[in-house]
Formats: sequence, structure tokens, C-alpha cells
Amino acid sequence: MKPVWTILAAAMAVVASAMAFAQSEEATSGEAALPSLIDLRQVTPVRGDPVAGKQKAELCSACHGTHGIAVVSLFPNLPGQHIDYLYWRLVAFKQGHFPESPMTPPALSLSDTDMRDLAAFYASLDPVAAQRAMDADPDAEPVVSEPAAPAVLARGEQLYRSGDPAKGIPPCQGCHGADVRGYAAATRPHGGGRMPFAAFPSLRHQHRDYLQTRLDAFRQQQRHATSNDLVMAHVGNRLDEESIQALAAWLSALPPG
Repeated sequence: MKPVWTILAAAMAVVASAMAFAQSEEATSGEAALPSLIDLRQVTPVRGDPVAGKQKAELCSACHGTHGIAVVSLFPNLPGQHIDYLYWRLVAFKQGHFPESPMTPPALSLSDTDMRDLAAFYASLDPVAAQRAMDADPDAEPVVSEPAAPAVLARGEQLYRSGDPAKGIPPCQGCHGADVRGYAAATRPHGGGRMPFAAFPSLRHQHRDYLQTRLDAFRQQQRHATSNDLVMAHVGNRLDEESIQALAAWLSALPPG
């Protein structure tokens, strides 16, 4: 397996080239048809008030559940996700980077402070405790998926850990961490206080359908919002349906802790 820094350097090179191309296209057309991509290479740490975020979270609970665990398999679970990822994802929805969806109306109603506070609140939640609360809640309706075959799970872990050199698929752990919680040194500041890897998401404790849909969107080169999306698009065009299903099955089978 290639060293992590080699993988990250290659990813950043892809982003630099793609961002330059996108900017030249906008300059040539005179007016961008969509909002400019959010350049996450330049971001500084996101801060928010989790106590204030908890008070605002009722807005989110209809889709993401009382405990932050989604009530529909196509929606993401939020407990323990990185504050930077959550915040910039909300920004992307608010700026109109994605087609109309259930996220559009609530995102448009949020202020920047709201988005920071909500991101801080969900990032502060312990995913293990959230799952236990969900399991103990008599009113909760958990999402249940059929267990995947052992061979599918083994293929998913192989792709995550080692990639598939024959297909040009890099190991996912290069950016998302050996423990599947995101890049381990993500919060280490670089020059000027920048944290270019802080918005790489944790992939643990997500529903299989959500993961599969997200990976398939990258494979089909659907609308991008951030520089990180360009990294995943570069990976996604190497994934086939079998690889996506295997990765989604293995990741979703991981325990929250």
C-alpha cells in the first residue's frame, strides 16, 4: 500500500488541476452556471456552540432522528461526524450546490452561526451512546438491512484497506483513516492555520443505502460542491457497481465505536 502522504499528495494534485480547470471555465463563460466550488484546501478550524446547536436540532430530527441516527436509509447518521465536514456540507446545501432535496428548505433558513452550532452539536455526540439511546427508544423505528455475504464484506474491507491497484482504486484508508473515522492528522494545522484534511468525513456507522448512493453519485460524476468532491470523483470513476456495493456493505456493518 502506498504511504498515506503519497495518497494525499496525489489527491491534492488532482484537486489543484481540477480547480484550475473549473476556474478557467468560469472565466471563459463569463458567468458560472452554478456556485463556485468550495475550496476546502484553504479552510481554518470550524467552531460552534454545541449547547446552542442542541436547541436548534429539532429542525433536523424529522429526518435524522431524535438521537441523530437517520430514520431513512438514504439519509446520513450524524453523531460523532467531524464538525468541519458537517458545517461545509450545510454551507454547500445553503449555497445551492445540489438539486432540490429535503435538505434545501432547512439549509436556506440557517444562518452561518446556526450551521456552526448544529455542526458542533452533532460532532459532540457519542455515536455509541446515540445508538444505545436509539435502541432503547420505544418510539424509534430503526433502519434494518439484510446482512451481506461474507465474501462481499471481505471484498469491501480489501478495497478499503488496500484498494485495487489493477483498477487504479486507491485504499480508502489513505484519506478516511485506518479506523474509518477520517484522516488521523486532520486537525493538525498547516501553513497559515489551514486544515485541508479536516473535512474528510468519518465513514463509520452509516446506512448502507446512504453510502452506496453517495459512492454511485461520485462514479457518475454528478454535481460537485467542494474540492474534496473532486478527489472522490477521481476515485469514483474507477469504481464499478460490485465495488460500491462491497464497500457500502462493509462500512455499514462496522459498529459505531
